[in-house]
Amino acid sequence: MLRGLYTAAAGMVTQQRRHDTATQNIANLNTTGYKQVDSVSHAFPEVLISAMNGGVQKPVGRINTGVFAEQSVSQYLQGDLIESGKNTDFALSTDLQVQDPDNPGQNLVFDGSGKSISSDGEVTYRPQAFFTVQDNEGNNLYTRNGSFTVSPTGEVLSSGGFRVLDAGGNPLRLTGPQDTLKVDGQGNIMNNQTGRPSGTRIGISVITRPQELVRDGNGVFHAEDAEAADIRFSNATDILQVRQGYLENSNVDATQVTVDMNAAYRAYEANQKVIQFYDSSLQKAVNEVGRV
Repeated sequence: MLRGLYTAAAGMVTQQRRHDTATQNIANLNTTGYKQVDSVSHAFPEVLISAMNGGVQKPVGRINTGVFAEQSVSQYLQGDLIESGKNTDFALSTDLQVQDPDNPGQNLVFDGSGKSISSDGEVTYRPQAFFTVQDNEGNNLYTRNGSFTVSPTGEVLSSGGFRVLDAGGNPLRLTGPQDTLKVDGQGNIMNNQTGRPSGTRIGISVITRPQELVRDGNGVFHAEDAEAADIRFSNATDILQVRQGYLENSNVDATQVTVDMNAAYRAYEANQKVIQFYDSSLQKAVNEVGRV
């Protein structure tokens, strides 16, 4: 009997985490550059049930012991671009491709979640591009929130106060007036006098395996293993564009996360009723059956 109680309790914990994930997404519907989080649930390993009869085990069968929320997965799909009109606001529009190893000369086809699954079940994620910023400890972080500001010394800062890097991995500094700042589609800062690239470019990192990123606060991600994530600065062959005067909106699907939140709530209630039933049964077993 208690096995069912534990299974229902595990279900309640899982649904609570699903609900928390959905409410987090809803709370960030209007957060610039926010990427939706999906909760992934898995079943506990099955166990073999056996009956003991005179010291001899007789297999009865297998039983599942419940479900648990294994991890939260970020969806890096492109969000809508919203015009802000500020020349220190930037958004990335990307369409990065991966060569199909089984079909030379062709690119992999990604589904709506940014995944491509081969015939043998191997999963490949679409590469993603991020603005590169740096914290006070010198750690590189990655963000899609291009709402930047310029300090009195000309240093470009992210909305979280991190230093924005250039394509050489150094803190980005502006030497000219902020109100005349011009950036082309590749992130090159233009020379106001010549109208040509000044030689300084906003640091845009291409992350080949974005599933290796870990979400931090302030709308940034970090890579615990940069080599595993395969991180590099963008080049002219990458299909991406920097849009000055625009910001990328959250990619949260409000309808879907609302459905997920309600589904998690209903499933939580169902597991709660199962626990109440077991509690009532145990109460009868102790107070009524025991007297007989």
